[in-house]
Amino acid sequence: MTVAYKTQKVGPVEVFYRDAGPKDAPVILLLHGYPTTSHMFRNLLPQLATRYRVIAPDLPGFGLTKAPPRGRFDYTFENLTRAMEGFTEALGLKRYALYVFDYGAPTGFRLAALHPERVTAIVSQNGNAYVEGLSGAWAPYQAYWKNPSDATRNACRAALTPQAIRAQYVTGANEAHVAPDGYTLDIAYFARPGTDEIQLDLIYDYRTNVALYDAWQAYFREHKPPLLAVWGEKDIYFLPPGATAFKRDIPDAELHFYDTGHFALETHGAEIGEAMLDFLDRKMRG
Repeated sequence: MTVAYKTQKVGPVEVFYRDAGPKDAPVILLLHGYPTTSHMFRNLLPQLATRYRVIAPDLPGFGLTKAPPRGRFDYTFENLTRAMEGFTEALGLKRYALYVFDYGAPTGFRLAALHPERVTAIVSQNGNAYVEGLSGAWAPYQAYWKNPSDATRNACRAALTPQAIRAQYVTGANEAHVAPDGYTLDIAYFARPGTDEIQLDLIYDYRTNVALYDAWQAYFREHKPPLLAVWGEKDIYFLPPGATAFKRDIPDAELHFYDTGHFALETHGAEIGEAMLDFLDRKMRG
């Protein structure tokens, strides 16, 4: 099994992505979150690619995807979704399962609501769609949403520091099992000029995702996509009630909780991969 590293032009955005697995196999589209990139799937891709085609892009504003600077491109979740919509269409992906994590969740849920006929299943790894999933750690961001100002914007800069990025990986996890490569790479990407302002734009725009929770829940109820939640139960941002809430709208949703934090793949990647293969084999392959 070989992972190919490619780019795909989508309007003004050049999307970097990882592609592995048989070209004629069912597709899994993996959408990373904040503050990381498709690098977070480096170990999961080979595991899934034994039976599936796995495609993991970097979102605009992250990693190796190239997008215009602020002022020539609005960094909103609507535009992230449009880029991913164009990306899937450019690759000819007519049907795919979604793996969504953190920022990848609002991007993926927007995509699913736009094209429910394309989504064969959803795997949510700490990817939230319910108010009860939001922890108290969101308070500075919520203050910014309610009262956008230089003061509330600057208060959110604490989330962009190297210390905060590392904390996202290790808080709630067995630190000895968290490879430093991931957060070290993220810190380097965040040090690039202009990245801080792009990320603050996305933090402010996250309010539009919360406003869409009702619409996404309606999508879940109407279409009932097969859904597996694999959740780090010590996540300080997205709480376990955000996972259990899926069953309100999709009673057959399957839930797996792991003794770790936000970046559950870093410590429990093999277990999550096994749970995904079992779930997808049953739901996608029948």
